[in-house]
Amino acid sequence: MKGDVVPPARCSVLTMRSLAIDTHSDTSSTRRSGQLTREISSESIERLQMANNFAHIPVLASEVTDFFAHLPVGVVVDATLGGGGHAELILSANPNVRLLGIDRDAVARSAASSRLARFGERVRVSAGTFGELRDIRENAADFVGTDPIVGVLADLGVSSPQLDDPTRGFSFREDAPLDMRMDSSTGFTAAELITTLDARELTQLLREHGEGRFAPAIARAVIATAPQTTGELVAAVERAVPMGARRRGHVATRVFQALRVRVNDEEGQLEAMLSGALDLLAPEGVLVVISYHSGEDKVVKAQLATAATGGCTCPVALGCVCGAVPRVRLLKASAIMASDEEIAQNPRARSARLRVAWKVPA
Repeated sequence: MKGDVVPPARCSVLTMRSLAIDTHSDTSSTRRSGQLTREISSESIERLQMANNFAHIPVLASEVTDFFAHLPVGVVVDATLGGGGHAELILSANPNVRLLGIDRDAVARSAASSRLARFGERVRVSAGTFGELRDIRENAADFVGTDPIVGVLADLGVSSPQLDDPTRGFSFREDAPLDMRMDSSTGFTAAELITTLDARELTQLLREHGEGRFAPAIARAVIATAPQTTGELVAAVERAVPMGARRRGHVATRVFQALRVRVNDEEGQLEAMLSGALDLLAPEGVLVVISYHSGEDKVVKAQLATAATGGCTCPVALGCVCGAVPRVRLLKASAIMASDEEIAQNPRARSARLRVAWKVPA
């Protein structure tokens, strides 16, 4: 899930590394991030703390901003705008860029529009899903024009304000209608989805999201109950999993995750977003993706690795003889994670995994 953080004592608008950085130098990156964090102005933090229903400081704020601050003139696409926290930092750090923010959640779009109003014509907030990224030159032609797409950001998953609103049905903390739609104006709710699945299909879905030997029992209990509320879903899961066999954390966490991902077609949207971003980005443009569970991160890691090799499968010992052409270069093979300090301030940041790639000139 997207995580909110309590602002650190020193936070601000950051300056970022050049696109010509040594993408293999992790220690240099760490030193720069620390310096950038110290440069954040108190004025920017005060703006980030503005109280509204969707206000939050996003996870890995300094790291994200660091990758966008020195981009050349062009358009940055925030494909999962949310409340506009990352977008505000990017626009503040880099006067060269305009920003197109996309979100399917009307509440998020409203909050982001208010938060980013001070940037005037540098911002466009649009309804849509990040899977529609490939069509932005057509769908937002009057804003994008012929300018290059110099950056794409995708902060995946459900946001903390969505989780904390019990009426949305994302959380097991309070009883509420079993909805889980990020766009509540369209599509099937989680309760409706359950009625379309048989036990075998639901078992497979749960296993894909980490449920083990109790997946069949959970699936049978959920199908038999046909829950209409989050509380009824939790009760069905609890009946299926013996107390002594429960893992640390809430017994229904992976069930809620599996249904939410399917309701919002997050896996299909993610694959389409990554493909669209790689096609749209200008040479030396940057793609930054933050994921929050292993399924998301595996998809991101695999697609970026394939893009970095051009799809080459030649044996390493022989070198590439197939003529594959790399499409991106990666900062490093592993993901960037939140610092201990950030995690201490906000435990939700613990699961964040950031991966970054730069488009290679053709």
